[in-house]
Amino acid sequence: MAAGGFFYIYRQLNGNIHTAAIDAKSAGTEKKDAFGRSPINILVIGSDTRGDKADCGLGGACEQGGGERADVEMVVHISADRSNATVLSIPRDLVTSLPPCTGNKTGQSGGVGARTDMINSALTYGPDCQVAAVHHLTGIPIDHFMEVDFAGVVSISDAVGGVGICVDKNVYDPSSHLKLSAGPHTLKGVAALEFLRTRHGFTGGSDNVGRTSGQHAFLSAAMKKLNSEGTLTNPVKVLKLANATTKALTVDQNLGSISGLVGLAQDFSKVPANRVTFVTMQNVPDPGNQARVVQGPGAATLFRTIADDQSLTIATGKKSAGSSARSKTQPFDDSSVAVHVENGTGTANRAHMILQALTDAGFSSGSTADNAGTTATTTTLTYPQGESAQAKAVASALGLPTSDVKQGSGNEIVLLIGSDWMTGTAYPSSHRSSASADTQKALSGALARNGSDSACVHVSTDRTINETADGKPTTAVTKWGTTPSVAYSRSPDVKDSAP
Repeated sequence: MAAGGFFYIYRQLNGNIHTAAIDAKSAGTEKKDAFGRSPINILVIGSDTRGDKADCGLGGACEQGGGERADVEMVVHISADRSNATVLSIPRDLVTSLPPCTGNKTGQSGGVGARTDMINSALTYGPDCQVAAVHHLTGIPIDHFMEVDFAGVVSISDAVGGVGICVDKNVYDPSSHLKLSAGPHTLKGVAALEFLRTRHGFTGGSDNVGRTSGQHAFLSAAMKKLNSEGTLTNPVKVLKLANATTKALTVDQNLGSISGLVGLAQDFSKVPANRVTFVTMQNVPDPGNQARVVQGPGAATLFRTIADDQSLTIATGKKSAGSSARSKTQPFDDSSVAVHVENGTGTANRAHMILQALTDAGFSSGSTADNAGTTATTTTLTYPQGESAQAKAVASALGLPTSDVKQGSGNEIVLLIGSDWMTGTAYPSSHRSSASADTQKALSGALARNGSDSACVHVSTDRTINETADGKPTTAVTKWGTTPSVAYSRSPDVKDSAP
């Protein structure tokens, strides 16, 4: 009887799960380690869809329309040996090159073509397009995706029993409605959503820094709670949590079963909290629009380190191939190194994409891009006599093996992109030899947080909150603003999000 009841619940939960297909060709393929084990990369998507009245009430802005976008994008990487994990946040406001994709939601047989746009806009066409966009940007293979909307965040945080969070000052953000006094709180339901969605409350005061710092602290606390209570290793507890989770999630077809979700949860539970590293992709303001960002220096190294399944838990400060080469030759600055990038793939804009990655990484703005005279099967980097170290620095920034770096007969450094590198700005891990991770460079500017860190989240001291002429905090744009802590003191009539 008990077994029959368990089977009934199991079948019912399986029926709750929503799935959507992803195209393996646009998601990449994992590289197994020497023991035949594979890492796991999951793209976690927080959708801002207002699909029903419940979501509209929680998120507002239903009248604005504009389609579904990714409010949150995190790549959760679990190492092949399950000894460490990395959680990489990608800014929602990142402007980048987006690949063509079929699109679950395009309603068009031909899908959507290549374009340049904010990366979170790919979700408008479906989660398969969002997966393709993230793989295209990072070169990290994406095995699975998990998408949750506003109402889903509320129901899952309730099912977990609330998550313990601490803020170091009073904070009020009228945009997300988050209002908390300084100190520890247990966030459940709507309060959890307000915390995860605040743009202006925390240090950084933007979608690209402040928001991700709060999200990392929340996920770290949730992970520690689940592990301390043994939830992820107890099938009965997992099934109870799954009742809320399965109704809230949309996942890929290969993860669309209770056994698949339980297996993934148990894989993640094997990683100790102090071996989980939360990072944010390095980014800088977009010169063409200060409200947007573009890829920053160090991002290519961060992507490559994750794709190569190398732990970021401990920053060893090992030198990259490029920096090792510099120690043996005359010092030089990356900004003095110009590269001519040639597209031998037959795919439009490949040379310009890699050129942008190189200039973002600090190499010369005088670098150029063009189509090669013929197609090439293999990517190569050639350099003139005396510029071996400069060429190796370029190769290191892109993840290109030193075996593909050779002295040429010309008078400039030339990168010929072959058909072995069709997507992304980091050379594919399946085509490069493993090397020691330059974790110091990968983590530089990545706002790293260890999973065991229980420090309070830092409330912003910048004037990030708008206010009216009489000093009341508001979401409207005005001529001046105030800090989240002052906004808290000026809003005694607004109820706190949590006691």
